[in-house]
Amino acid sequence: MSRRIFFFVVLFFVIALTLTVRRASSDRGNAELTAVKAPAIERPVAKKPPAPPAASPSSGPAEERIALADALNAPDADIQADLRVLNEIFQAWLTNFPHEGNPVGDNAEITAALAGDNRLRLALIARDHPAINTRGELCDRWGTPFRFHQLSGTRMEIVSAGPDRKFATEDDARLSP
Repeated sequence: MSRRIFFFVVLFFVIALTLTVRRASSDRGNAELTAVKAPAIERPVAKKPPAPPAASPSSGPAEERIALADALNAPDADIQADLRVLNEIFQAWLTNFPHEGNPVGDNAEITAALAGDNRLRLALIARDHPAINTRGELCDRWGTPFRFHQLSGTRMEIVSAGPDRKFATEDDARLSP
């Protein structure tokens, strides 16, 4: 009986050692491959403004605000600049929520998540931003809610209806990262 136990213990250690050696050599191989690959694209990291004064205990946890969206729908910019700002906001989301992917849902649900309705209470856009309509939807510079289409967990297509405020016409603006 003790021979069987000894045999299984030795077998266990041999298998564990083999797996450890394979994993170590695999990690070294991956490191060499990584060095050959093109450098990864860095996502913009959301810069946080100075912390506001401490909230009173009755007001609940404070919501952090990031100034990324301040340039959204700026009078001196165009729709392409607005789409780039929104893309930066989604990239900042992915930086702060790397295991969750992009926010999901319709425009209002995505906007709520970007405005601080998330586990970190991190507001990438202010709830009272002029680009958010009374229904809580993020709108383009002509007042039409954007369409957000998830291409993957980390890629979000953003579509504006354009000046004619109708989707699927020639003046639509689209950003598909």
